[in-house]
Order: sequence, then C-alpha cells, then structure tokens
Amino acid sequence: MIRLAVVGCGGMANAHVSGFKKIPGVRITACCDVAKDRAAQFAQKHGIPASYTDWGGMLASEKLDAITNVTSDAAHASTSIAAFKAGLHVLCEKPLATSLAEAKKMVRAAQESGRIHMVNFSYRNSPALQRAREIVQAGKLGRITHVEASYLQSWICSRVWGDWKDNWAWIWRLSTQAGSAGTLGDIGCHIIDFATFVAGGIRSLNCQLSRLPKGVPGETWQGLKLDANDNVAITAEFEGGVLGCIHTTRWASGHANSLRLRVFGDQGSLDVDLDKGWDTLQVCIGRKAVDKCAWTALKCRKTPSNLERFIRSIRTGKNDQPDFVRGAEIQAYLDACFRSAKTKKLARIGSAGA
Repeated sequence: MIRLAVVGCGGMANAHVSGFKKIPGVRITACCDVAKDRAAQFAQKHGIPASYTDWGGMLASEKLDAITNVTSDAAHASTSIAAFKAGLHVLCEKPLATSLAEAKKMVRAAQESGRIHMVNFSYRNSPALQRAREIVQAGKLGRITHVEASYLQSWICSRVWGDWKDNWAWIWRLSTQAGSAGTLGDIGCHIIDFATFVAGGIRSLNCQLSRLPKGVPGETWQGLKLDANDNVAITAEFEGGVLGCIHTTRWASGHANSLRLRVFGDQGSLDVDLDKGWDTLQVCIGRKAVDKCAWTALKCRKTPSNLERFIRSIRTGKNDQPDFVRGAEIQAYLDACFRSAKTKKLARIGSAGA
C-alpha cells in the first residue's frame, strides 16, 4: 500500500484525489492546507482520515510514502524540498517553481534524495500527444520545417466558468501581488511543454506579453492590482533552426480551454487538437497524402496518466517523465520569455539548467 498525502486543498487538489483513488493500492491518509476550514472540509469531502494546517506536524505524525504537492506556485520549492528530506516521493503541480534558480534547487534536492520526482503537466495524459511524439521521433514527418502551438481560454471575457470577479481561484491569477506569473506562468508552461515534448527543444525565443483592462475601478479587485500578463506571443527557434509560433491568451472568446499543436515536415504533418478529442490525432503523411493535402484521423491507444506513472515509478524505482529536470527545462523557457519581454530582445536558452 502506498500512503499518500495531499498538500494544498484548493480546486486542483480535487482532481488529484479523484485520480489517485482510481489507482489500486494507493491510500490517501492525510491532507494539509494553511486554511484550517478548507483542510477539514476537503478531508470530509474525500473521506481522508486526517487534516492538518501544520505541514511539519503532518510529516512528523503521519507514516507517508509520498505527497502530491498542490500548493501555490511560490510554495512548491519549500514543500517539495522538505518532503524529499523526509524521504518522500513527490508529484508537484506545474509550474515547478517561480524561477530557474529555485527549480535547480528542487532538482538537486530530488536527485540527492533518491526519491521519485514528477511534475504534473496534465496534458501529457493525451494519447494523441504521446502518439505525435512517437511519430516525430520515428522520423515519419521527415525534416521538421515549422511548429505552431496555441492555448486559448476565455474566462476573463466570458462566463463559461462563471464570473471571475466572484471566484478567488481566478482573481489571484490576475495579480503579481498574489504570486501569479500571469497567463505565461499558469498556462504558458503547459503549451510550451506541449510543443517541445513533440517538436524538440527551443534554442532561442522572442516573447511579447500584454495585459488588457478588466473594466473594474483602478484595475484593482479585492485589494489586488490586476497587473499580471493576459496575452503571450512567442516566436521560437527550435532545434535544427526550425521556426515556430507559440501563443496563449485568456481573451479568446468561443474557447473555454483549447490546446492545439501542429508540426510540419517535408514528408508529412500532424495536428493535435484536444477540442476534437484527447485520443484523436490528425496526420498527413507520405508523398501521396502530402501532394493531395489529404488528412487522416488516427484513434490513439490509451496511455497511463501522470498520476499512474508516478505510482508505477514508486513501485518500480524507475523515474518516469515528466520529472523535475523537465520542470526545470520549462522554467528556463519561462525565464527566457520574461527576459525577452522585458528587454525586447532575443533570449537564448542554454542547457536544462542554464
């Protein structure tokens, strides 16, 4: 039996509990949150035996094998590093950290502990994305010539998920004062992972960030200045000198939560569009198909979720992906984006930790 604790009892933690409960041999024995009532209500809702507000007290009192870290971005490092020091395996929500320097410390702690470490880039759960990577790595597209990726949401300008002004889960994401890295940090990390997982690493990039007025007095809400970025546009040079575009926004009316990746090669192309299905991949491969611009829909076999891979890793001792090293790679891209946006210059990317 693998004994697991949930750290951070906000909205995303519910999805973690639901996912882990479906895996045989996993028992969620405790949860912890800085807000006492939230922790207690979360425990009652999910039938978790113990709830805590004292993180250190939980580690001292509970016999645990692992934690799933669903705290705020700013707390990822301290809680993950403490868990490694306590000998626990860690699944951490994205983004891994708030800076590359912080991410490096987390990687070092993970590797020194010898424990399993993974980051929950949840769209890796798409069978279509996994199959797309296999196709590219097998060389079936030939020489990659162009990449295009987008992540579109609309909750600022629509009420598809309710009115953002009534929900703290949305409000804090609009303010750097509350620790938000804006659209870039929150969902930009997803689409950057989505694109580079299939198309390969990025050598350099230009990034522009913008913020649009929210229509509230003083652009302030519940005491927070609404100053975080809303729109992200990245022009990237991928490995091999391939140019690509990556963009994301929360102002895309008509799109609740749309992710799409198109990878083009001189022998074929592929299109992952999660709005059309997580297990459906569109391909145009082979001379005949390319010459006729003919596309075929492939139904992709089910693949393990991140949560399932995390538990399997604990049982086998073999660390699966995406791990903390991958989380640091994505953090390097995010840091480069902020650097480019600030200087209005090209930002070059070094190695995973450079």
